[in-house]
Amino acid sequence: MHYVTTQGAKIPALGFGVFRMSEAEIEAVVPAALDAGFRHYDTAQIYENEAALGRALAAAGAKRDDLFLTTKVWVANYSADRFLASVDESLDKLGVAQVDLLLAHWPGDAIPVAQQVEWLNSALAAGKTRFIGVSNYNRAQLRAAMAASTAPIVTNQIEMHPYLDQSAMAALALETDTRLTGYFGMADGAVPRDALIGEIAARHGKSAAQVGLRWLVQQGVIVLSKTAKPARLAENFAIFDFALTEAEMAAIGGLARPEGRLVSPPGLAPDWAA
Repeated sequence: MHYVTTQGAKIPALGFGVFRMSEAEIEAVVPAALDAGFRHYDTAQIYENEAALGRALAAAGAKRDDLFLTTKVWVANYSADRFLASVDESLDKLGVAQVDLLLAHWPGDAIPVAQQVEWLNSALAAGKTRFIGVSNYNRAQLRAAMAASTAPIVTNQIEMHPYLDQSAMAALALETDTRLTGYFGMADGAVPRDALIGEIAARHGKSAAQVGLRWLVQQGVIVLSKTAKPARLAENFAIFDFALTEAEMAAIGGLARPEGRLVSPPGLAPDWAA
Protein backbone atom coordinates (compact mmCIF):
# COMPACT_ATOMS: atom_id res chain seq x y z
CA MET A 1 0.00 0.00 0.00
CA HIS A 2 1.17 3.51 -0.80
CA TYR A 3 0.34 6.38 1.53
CA VAL A 4 -0.13 10.13 1.32
CA THR A 5 1.13 12.02 4.34
CA THR A 6 0.12 15.51 5.41
CA GLN A 7 0.07 17.41 8.68
CA GLY A 8 0.36 14.31 10.85
CA ALA A 9 -2.05 12.17 8.83
CA LYS A 10 -0.94 9.04 6.96
CA ILE A 11 -3.70 8.16 4.50
CA PRO A 12 -3.79 5.17 2.14
CA ALA A 13 -3.45 6.63 -1.35
CA LEU A 14 -6.15 4.35 -2.75
CA GLY A 15 -9.48 4.13 -0.99
CA PHE A 16 -12.72 2.26 -1.51
CA GLY A 17 -15.83 4.44 -1.76
CA VAL A 18 -19.36 3.17 -1.19
CA PHE A 19 -21.39 5.98 -2.81
CA ARG A 20 -24.64 4.64 -4.32
CA MET A 21 -23.96 1.12 -3.05
CA SER A 22 -26.71 -0.92 -1.45
CA GLU A 23 -26.28 -2.70 1.86
CA ALA A 24 -26.26 -6.04 0.06
CA GLU A 25 -23.57 -4.89 -2.36
CA ILE A 26 -21.39 -3.60 0.46
CA GLU A 27 -21.69 -6.75 2.50
CA ALA A 28 -20.82 -8.82 -0.58
CA VAL A 29 -17.86 -6.78 -1.81
CA VAL A 30 -16.09 -5.61 1.37
CA PRO A 31 -14.54 -9.01 2.25
CA ALA A 32 -13.08 -9.17 -1.27
CA ALA A 33 -11.90 -5.56 -0.96
CA LEU A 34 -10.02 -6.42 2.22
CA ASP A 35 -8.48 -9.45 0.52
CA ALA A 36 -7.38 -7.24 -2.39
CA GLY A 37 -5.58 -4.91 0.01
CA PHE A 38 -8.01 -2.03 0.54
CA ARG A 39 -7.77 -0.52 4.02
CA HIS A 40 -9.18 2.97 3.38
CA TYR A 41 -13.00 3.09 3.29
CA ASP A 42 -15.05 6.20 2.55
CA THR A 43 -18.74 6.62 3.35
CA ALA A 44 -21.13 9.43 4.35
CA GLN A 45 -24.29 9.99 6.31
CA ILE A 46 -26.30 10.73 3.18
CA TYR A 47 -25.24 7.43 1.58
CA GLU A 48 -27.31 5.63 4.21
CA ASN A 49 -24.91 2.71 4.27
CA GLU A 50 -22.57 3.45 7.19
CA ALA A 51 -24.13 0.60 9.18
CA ALA A 52 -23.70 -1.86 6.32
CA LEU A 53 -20.04 -0.90 5.97
CA GLY A 54 -19.49 -1.28 9.70
CA ARG A 55 -21.15 -4.71 9.73
CA ALA A 56 -19.23 -5.89 6.70
CA LEU A 57 -15.86 -4.85 8.09
CA ALA A 58 -16.61 -6.46 11.45
CA ALA A 59 -17.91 -9.68 9.88
CA ALA A 60 -14.77 -9.93 7.75
CA GLY A 61 -12.60 -9.69 10.86
CA ALA A 62 -10.93 -6.42 9.90
CA LYS A 63 -8.73 -5.02 12.65
CA ARG A 64 -9.65 -1.44 13.52
CA ASP A 65 -6.02 -0.34 13.73
CA ASP A 66 -5.47 -1.51 10.15
CA LEU A 67 -8.29 0.63 8.75
CA PHE A 68 -8.62 4.25 7.73
CA LEU A 69 -12.31 5.21 7.95
CA THR A 70 -13.81 8.40 6.53
CA THR A 71 -17.34 9.66 6.84
CA LYS A 72 -19.01 12.98 6.08
CA VAL A 73 -21.58 15.09 7.90
CA TRP A 74 -24.60 15.92 5.74
CA VAL A 75 -25.77 19.52 5.38
CA ALA A 76 -29.10 18.80 7.09
CA ASN A 77 -27.04 18.21 10.24
CA TYR A 78 -25.26 21.57 10.07
CA SER A 79 -26.77 22.93 13.28
CA ALA A 80 -25.72 23.27 16.91
CA ASP A 81 -28.06 20.52 18.06
CA ARG A 82 -27.47 18.08 15.20
CA PHE A 83 -23.83 18.21 14.10
CA LEU A 84 -22.14 16.35 16.95
CA ALA A 85 -25.21 14.21 17.58
CA SER A 86 -25.13 13.06 13.96
CA VAL A 87 -21.45 12.17 14.28
CA ASP A 88 -22.31 10.01 17.30
CA GLU A 89 -24.93 8.27 15.19
CA SER A 90 -22.38 7.66 12.45
CA LEU A 91 -19.93 6.16 14.93
CA ASP A 92 -22.62 3.91 16.30
CA LYS A 93 -23.55 2.72 12.81
CA LEU A 94 -19.92 2.09 11.87
CA GLY A 95 -19.32 0.32 15.17
CA VAL A 96 -16.26 2.39 16.09
CA ALA A 97 -15.29 4.83 18.83
CA GLN A 98 -13.91 7.34 16.33
CA VAL A 99 -13.35 7.71 12.61
CA ASP A 100 -9.99 8.59 11.14
CA LEU A 101 -11.30 11.46 9.04
CA LEU A 102 -14.47 13.52 9.37
CA LEU A 103 -15.52 15.84 6.55
CA ALA A 104 -18.13 18.52 6.03
CA HIS A 105 -19.80 17.03 2.96
CA TRP A 106 -20.79 20.17 1.01
CA PRO A 107 -20.42 23.86 1.83
CA GLY A 108 -24.07 24.57 1.00
CA ASP A 109 -25.46 28.08 0.92
CA ALA A 110 -26.93 28.38 4.42
CA ILE A 111 -24.22 27.89 7.06
CA PRO A 112 -20.96 29.91 7.01
CA VAL A 113 -17.75 27.97 6.43
CA ALA A 114 -16.34 29.20 9.75
CA GLN A 115 -19.26 27.65 11.62
CA GLN A 116 -18.90 24.33 9.80
CA VAL A 117 -15.22 24.29 10.73
CA GLU A 118 -15.98 25.15 14.36
CA TRP A 119 -18.21 22.08 14.59
CA LEU A 120 -15.56 19.92 12.94
CA ASN A 121 -13.05 21.11 15.51
CA SER A 122 -15.51 20.29 18.29
CA ALA A 123 -15.81 16.74 16.98
CA LEU A 124 -12.02 16.47 16.91
CA ALA A 125 -11.67 17.84 20.44
CA ALA A 126 -14.26 15.35 21.66
CA GLY A 127 -12.25 12.45 20.25
CA LYS A 128 -14.85 11.51 17.65
CA THR A 129 -12.30 11.74 14.81
CA ARG A 130 -8.53 11.74 14.41
CA PHE A 131 -8.46 14.31 11.60
CA ILE A 132 -10.82 16.75 9.93
CA GLY A 133 -11.32 17.97 6.38
CA VAL A 134 -13.85 19.30 3.93
CA SER A 135 -15.46 18.19 0.71
CA ASN A 136 -16.53 20.13 -2.38
CA TYR A 137 -15.17 23.45 -1.13
CA ASN A 138 -13.91 25.96 -3.69
CA ARG A 139 -10.55 27.70 -3.27
CA ALA A 140 -11.91 30.68 -1.37
CA GLN A 141 -13.82 28.41 1.01
CA LEU A 142 -10.77 26.20 1.56
CA ARG A 143 -8.70 29.24 2.48
CA ALA A 144 -11.46 30.42 4.82
CA ALA A 145 -11.69 26.99 6.43
CA MET A 146 -7.97 26.88 7.09
CA ALA A 147 -8.03 30.39 8.55
CA ALA A 148 -10.92 29.53 10.87
CA SER A 149 -9.72 26.11 12.00
CA THR A 150 -7.58 25.46 15.05
CA ALA A 151 -6.64 22.05 13.63
CA PRO A 152 -5.23 21.23 10.20
CA ILE A 153 -7.64 20.75 7.32
CA VAL A 154 -5.95 17.66 5.91
CA THR A 155 -7.97 17.21 2.73
CA ASN A 156 -10.55 18.65 0.38
CA GLN A 157 -12.49 15.83 -1.29
CA ILE A 158 -13.50 16.94 -4.78
CA GLU A 159 -14.49 15.62 -8.19
CA MET A 160 -11.33 14.65 -10.09
CA HIS A 161 -10.91 12.94 -13.46
CA PRO A 162 -9.19 13.67 -16.79
CA TYR A 163 -12.07 15.71 -18.21
CA LEU A 164 -12.11 18.30 -15.41
CA ASP A 165 -9.25 20.76 -14.99
CA GLN A 166 -8.49 20.94 -11.26
CA SER A 167 -5.01 22.44 -11.68
CA ALA A 168 -5.90 25.61 -9.75
CA MET A 169 -7.16 23.59 -6.80
CA ALA A 170 -4.10 21.35 -7.00
CA ALA A 171 -1.83 24.40 -6.86
CA LEU A 172 -3.63 25.66 -3.76
CA ALA A 173 -3.40 22.24 -2.13
CA LEU A 174 0.35 22.20 -2.76
CA GLU A 175 0.73 25.73 -1.41
CA THR A 176 -1.17 24.95 1.80
CA ASP A 177 -0.08 21.33 2.37
CA THR A 178 -3.69 20.21 2.06
CA ARG A 179 -4.06 16.99 0.12
CA LEU A 180 -6.81 16.44 -2.43
CA THR A 181 -9.04 13.39 -2.34
CA GLY A 182 -10.55 12.61 -5.72
CA TYR A 183 -13.96 11.07 -6.33
CA PHE A 184 -15.68 10.20 -9.64
CA GLY A 185 -12.28 9.21 -11.03
CA MET A 186 -13.88 7.15 -13.79
CA ALA A 187 -16.02 10.13 -14.85
CA ASP A 188 -19.18 8.06 -14.69
CA GLY A 189 -17.74 5.41 -17.00
CA ALA A 190 -16.10 7.70 -19.57
CA VAL A 191 -12.49 6.88 -18.59
CA PRO A 192 -12.67 3.13 -19.30
CA ARG A 193 -14.14 3.91 -22.73
CA ASP A 194 -11.67 6.64 -23.68
CA ALA A 195 -9.61 5.81 -26.80
CA LEU A 196 -6.51 7.79 -25.78
CA ILE A 197 -6.45 6.35 -22.29
CA GLY A 198 -6.96 2.91 -23.79
CA GLU A 199 -3.93 3.36 -26.05
CA ILE A 200 -1.78 4.39 -23.11
CA ALA A 201 -3.07 1.46 -21.08
CA ALA A 202 -2.14 -0.98 -23.84
CA ARG A 203 1.46 0.22 -23.73
CA HIS A 204 1.66 -0.65 -20.05
CA GLY A 205 -0.34 -3.87 -20.19
CA LYS A 206 -3.00 -2.29 -18.01
CA SER A 207 -6.67 -1.41 -18.33
CA ALA A 208 -7.91 2.10 -19.04
CA ALA A 209 -9.46 2.17 -15.56
CA GLN A 210 -6.09 1.38 -13.99
CA VAL A 211 -4.45 4.16 -15.99
CA GLY A 212 -7.15 6.61 -14.90
CA LEU A 213 -6.54 5.76 -11.24
CA ARG A 214 -2.77 5.84 -11.71
CA TRP A 215 -2.98 9.29 -13.33
CA LEU A 216 -4.56 10.64 -10.16
CA VAL A 217 -2.34 8.79 -7.67
CA GLN A 218 0.76 9.90 -9.54
CA GLN A 219 -0.24 13.51 -8.89
CA GLY A 220 -0.23 12.86 -5.15
CA VAL A 221 -4.02 12.65 -5.00
CA ILE A 222 -5.83 10.31 -2.61
CA VAL A 223 -8.14 8.38 -4.91
CA LEU A 224 -11.48 6.76 -4.14
CA SER A 225 -12.24 3.79 -6.36
CA LYS A 226 -15.53 1.99 -6.46
CA THR A 227 -16.94 -1.25 -7.77
CA ALA A 228 -19.70 -3.59 -6.71
CA LYS A 229 -17.99 -6.46 -8.56
CA PRO A 230 -15.49 -8.42 -6.45
CA ALA A 231 -13.64 -9.52 -9.59
CA ARG A 232 -12.71 -5.89 -10.34
CA LEU A 233 -11.11 -5.21 -6.97
CA ALA A 234 -7.71 -6.72 -7.67
CA GLU A 235 -7.58 -4.80 -10.95
CA ASN A 236 -8.37 -1.49 -9.23
CA PHE A 237 -5.72 -2.11 -6.59
CA ALA A 238 -2.94 -3.05 -9.04
CA ILE A 239 -1.87 0.49 -9.91
CA PHE A 240 1.37 0.77 -7.96
CA ASP A 241 3.57 -1.43 -10.16
CA PHE A 242 3.87 0.95 -13.12
CA ALA A 243 4.30 4.67 -13.78
CA LEU A 244 3.05 6.96 -16.52
CA THR A 245 5.57 9.08 -18.38
CA GLU A 246 5.45 12.87 -18.23
CA ALA A 247 4.14 12.89 -21.79
CA GLU A 248 1.39 10.41 -20.93
CA MET A 249 0.40 12.40 -17.84
CA ALA A 250 0.17 15.55 -19.95
CA ALA A 251 -1.78 13.84 -22.71
CA ILE A 252 -4.38 12.59 -20.25
CA GLY A 253 -4.57 16.01 -18.61
CA GLY A 254 -5.19 17.46 -22.05
CA LEU A 255 -8.55 15.73 -22.16
CA ALA A 256 -10.00 18.37 -19.81
CA ARG A 257 -12.85 20.42 -21.25
CA PRO A 258 -14.92 23.38 -20.02
CA GLU A 259 -18.05 21.27 -19.58
CA GLY A 260 -16.19 18.45 -17.82
CA ARG A 261 -17.72 18.85 -14.36
CA LEU A 262 -20.34 16.19 -13.61
CA VAL A 263 -21.33 16.95 -10.01
CA SER A 264 -22.66 20.39 -9.06
CA PRO A 265 -25.99 20.20 -7.20
CA PRO A 266 -27.80 23.54 -6.75
CA GLY A 267 -27.91 24.78 -3.18
CA LEU A 268 -24.96 22.58 -2.22
CA ALA A 269 -22.22 23.40 -4.70
CA PRO A 270 -20.24 26.65 -4.47
CA ASP A 271 -19.11 28.99 -7.20
CA TRP A 272 -16.35 26.78 -8.55
CA ALA A 273 -14.44 29.73 -10.00
CA ALA A 274 -13.99 31.41 -6.62
